[in-house]
Amino acid sequence: MKRLLVGLCGALLLAGAGGARADEYGDTVELFKNAGESAAFFHSCYGYAVFPTVGKGGLVVGGAYGTGHVYAQGKYTGEASVTQLSVGFQAGGQAYSMIVFFENKTAYDEFTSGSFEFGADAGAVAITAAATATAGTTGASATASGGKKDAITTGRYYKGMAVFTIVKGGAMYQATVAGQKFKFTPK
Repeated sequence: MKRLLVGLCGALLLAGAGGARADEYGDTVELFKNAGESAAFFHSCYGYAVFPTVGKGGLVVGGAYGTGHVYAQGKYTGEASVTQLSVGFQAGGQAYSMIVFFENKTAYDEFTSGSFEFGADAGAVAITAAATATAGTTGASATASGGKKDAITTGRYYKGMAVFTIVKGGAMYQATVAGQKFKFTPK
């Protein structure tokens, strides 16, 4: 089991360590600007963190990793990474793009301080279509995404943050307890 976890985490780190091209960030922002409910958030948010690719995989124990850029009031303020560890019934791997909107400066400050959020997730992902159900510190929700034009979320801020994802590919089933951490490095 320990070897599986070390191998999985190593593969995820290597996948994310390749670094995203500078235009990948702009392309991902444009994708979210044209994807379902996420478009409206660009007009009213204080800022956002965009992650072009987050790699996720697991077999009982899983993990996820991705790097991104953080913006406040339209200006680049630094880099961020997201790491996640999950335990429970899960199998497979997937890649997705993610954006976290900050409703106000307080939410931005909390995100850039490196706070944790824990949740219990159940979901099924196949290629670029996804269906998920979530019950955790952000409340309960159920969402579906048909592809790159549809960002999935609950469509509202919770504690000043709203998270949207677009599945890029893969196949994964999970019913897990997961902890997620964001790390911010100012420019």
